[in-house]
Amino acid sequence: MKLSNAYKTIGEVAELLNLKDKKNGKLNTHVIRFWEKEFKQIKPKKINNKRRYYDKKNIDLLIMIKFLLKDKGMTIKGVKKVLNDKRFNLDGEENLPISMFENNLKIKLIKISNILKELKNIK
Repeated sequence: MKLSNAYKTIGEVAELLNLKDKKNGKLNTHVIRFWEKEFKQIKPKKINNKRRYYDKKNIDLLIMIKFLLKDKGMTIKGVKKVLNDKRFNLDGEENLPISMFENNLKIKLIKISNILKELKNIK
């Protein structure tokens, strides 16, 4: 089991984000690759220009993007505005509007939930 701060593959990130095809249950990794093209802030490490590895910062960003697109119903253009806003910062909430503060809390809850799942798997 990987530690929560270890780099994760695109498949692991897709599973973490629950990006599964509703019909066949397969992971939709193409969604993450599409978001990489749309959002310049996502910068995975690429080994031999093929395999992608995502660090904590990129995963947090992907969680936020998914939340804004899927849960909040924002457009890609709207999410780009949020991410380009100088007040946007996944590391701290002091400069964020209330709605972004709430979104950051949701991300932190998802992270805690994932850490708890990892701990249960260690037993």
